[in-house]
Amino acid sequence: MLSLPLAEDVSLSDLEQLIAFLRSQGTFHFPVLPNGLFPAAGADAAQTTNYHYVWVRDNVHIAHAHDVLGERTIAAANARALAKYFGTQRSKMRAIIDGKVSPENVMKRPHIRFRQDMTEITEKWSHAQNDALGYFLWHFSRMASGGHFTPDADEMETLIDLVRYLGAIRYWQDADSGHWEEVRKVSASSIGCAVAGLEALTRWLESPAAVGLKIPASLPGEIAELIRQGRGALARILPHECIEADPQRQRRCDGALLFLIYPMKVVDDAMADAILADVAAMLAGEHGIRRYLGDSYWCADYKAALGAEERTADFSDDLERRDRLAQPGLEAQWCIFDPVVSVVYGERYQRLGRAEDFRRQLHHLNRSLGHLTTPETRPTLPGFRGPESYYSERGTYVPNDILPLLWTERIWRSRWRRCGRACKAAPSSPPQTECADV
Repeated sequence: MLSLPLAEDVSLSDLEQLIAFLRSQGTFHFPVLPNGLFPAAGADAAQTTNYHYVWVRDNVHIAHAHDVLGERTIAAANARALAKYFGTQRSKMRAIIDGKVSPENVMKRPHIRFRQDMTEITEKWSHAQNDALGYFLWHFSRMASGGHFTPDADEMETLIDLVRYLGAIRYWQDADSGHWEEVRKVSASSIGCAVAGLEALTRWLESPAAVGLKIPASLPGEIAELIRQGRGALARILPHECIEADPQRQRRCDGALLFLIYPMKVVDDAMADAILADVAAMLAGEHGIRRYLGDSYWCADYKAALGAEERTADFSDDLERRDRLAQPGLEAQWCIFDPVVSVVYGERYQRLGRAEDFRRQLHHLNRSLGHLTTPETRPTLPGFRGPESYYSERGTYVPNDILPLLWTERIWRSRWRRCGRACKAAPSSPPQTECADV
């Protein structure tokens, strides 16, 4: 096998060799449910956690990776499966749009976590997650815009209701639980995902792929106003995650902001630089990147402090109880962020030809490779798997029990494809603007 870490003279054939090895180890096996959806984790993790359920956000990230890899039939089927699911949530959207139900009751909002057969889970969950709704709009619009399917009347009704739902809750000032499903706050990462979804919807509706679709005459104007409000909120909040006065909500930096750079591409280079600098200075650790400072999910000795049922429970209404377990500086370090940072710098290298961007891309790619488990790190499970995070157990950082997390592994595979593009041009030569993918 290719020696690690990868050196600056890494070639396309080197990466092909690496990917072939990992395929042989089962690293890139991604189960697709018969209906086109993805579970959150592989079977090993599902045995001891609730990650056999389906999350909208995870599904979009996994489906986008299939899209990047050219597996667009799978990505398109996932978009339509999610649309079918959200069709079951239209009554909830309409009740809030019509003012019959308060969005403060999060169980009355569209559910973003559900069973594999698309039925609801009745236990309380933090379903106020506007980022997930934005991800779905973005994913579905991109697939439809690419001509991978023509939406039917039910799907269009679902999209229209979702747009009007975002307006009804005033998403640009709505306190939601966001990517991490915790305390509700007005978060730039959630607002940015909704903006990206609405902008992708606009591009699709203005494209030839949307000719002949029946939409209300007022809809483009409604979407434009929602985008204007969201952009205004981002201008006030970024590069912070949350600027509310309440110290329980205020947050200077959050790893979720990286997704606004890639794949959502909702911020410009200057704002991306500010976010990247904050993440590097505040959140980067030896083993991965923290979600945010003070994060108590999989904090030090988490398994000793909480029973199996409590570890992945809904703490959104009582996060202080879990936060009492946290120790400063010993937050879990996640594996989903380094691949994102790697592709951001890889795309910059392709665009600008700066050798420093190539080196940063390679640095974060090597960190991502370092996340892979080995038979030694998890002797009871197969090696070369992507965990959700590394956490401190009796003073040593080890993979947590969410292994493999499909979101992690699919991000790795698609991001390494991007690295394959960049390494076709050596840092000493101009980047190639057109090249085949790994």
